[in-house]
Amino acid sequence: MGELTLYKESDDGNTLISNCFIDHYLADANDAQIKVYLYLLRTLGSKQVTSISAIADKFNHTEKDVRRALAYWEQQGLLSLDHDASGNLTGIRLLTPRTRTQVPEDTAPFTPFVTLMPAMPHKAASTAEASAPVAATVSKTSSINMEEATAAPSVSYEKPDYTLDDIKAFKESERTSELLFIAEQYLKKTLSASDIRSILFISDTLHFSNDLIDYLLQYCVQRGKKDFRYIEKVAISWAEDGITTPHEASTYTSRYDRNVYTIMNALGKSNTPTSTEVDFMKRWYNEWGFSLDIILEACERTVLATDKHRFEYADKILSSWKQNNVQHKTDIDKNDQLYKKSRTVPKKKTSANLFTQFEQREYDFDTVEQELLNKK
Repeated sequence: MGELTLYKESDDGNTLISNCFIDHYLADANDAQIKVYLYLLRTLGSKQVTSISAIADKFNHTEKDVRRALAYWEQQGLLSLDHDASGNLTGIRLLTPRTRTQVPEDTAPFTPFVTLMPAMPHKAASTAEASAPVAATVSKTSSINMEEATAAPSVSYEKPDYTLDDIKAFKESERTSELLFIAEQYLKKTLSASDIRSILFISDTLHFSNDLIDYLLQYCVQRGKKDFRYIEKVAISWAEDGITTPHEASTYTSRYDRNVYTIMNALGKSNTPTSTEVDFMKRWYNEWGFSLDIILEACERTVLATDKHRFEYADKILSSWKQNNVQHKTDIDKNDQLYKKSRTVPKKKTSANLFTQFEQREYDFDTVEQELLNKK
């Protein structure tokens, strides 16, 4: 995968927040937009590595929230987004905040700080002289379609103020009683009235089926997200994209699953995963239940062993570990030791005969014969 470069218009040597930003931009921005912008400043100042998914995880937002925030600040003129020929985000440039009445006369394009990928098209260099940019690297874990990010939702999904009678009726419904029980098993807690309101909202307003809600809860819990505010955001994101079945949700989420791109990188692959490759990875951490560290161990061994058919090779390793009930990385060492013992050839027993009271040797007679012929 490529990398995103985060760089700003001038090198001021600090990461302070501009008074102009506070005076003219802060009041109009929403919670997600403010958090994303401040985090970009912080990342730039410390030259840390981050990603779209990492920002989303840090603030309990969806990746779509982050992409929309970036598009918003670009519209406000506080940053510039670089894209490749396919429309994928490749760079973020922080611009100096200006008052609403300060419109720059010269809007010549800026020179990109670095070439991100040798084969990746980049913006033409500007002939205008610019201050040396300050850069921080942002690892790219997914393709970003900015048309999708800038598009406003066609429907405003607002959570109704459900009454206690509504909650009671929902709990007693034959259709939902089993779903609530399953939700408690996933979340490992008794659902509160607020939790049930969230599930009611997803079912009633977003029109999710029980199967889709089941998959939604699995998806969020697997990523360590049990907060219903986050679960609601993911549900709204899926509703906006017209997702109505677990299969559609699985296809959608696999494109932006951090595990997928982590495994792809571990196997030395930079392309977007094919459906076959995604199926391999889903089997490893969904069907077989391996944690990411075990999968990455298999990937490391695969890369050291072969340059071809790496998914198939890693699949054989993990299949073997599954058969041997490997559940933790410590189990891998035990499995390796057992394998070595099974490959050890036991020594042949010797008789008590006086003529055999010396170390027995085994010869490769074909090799010995060839050596003798060569000496002639």
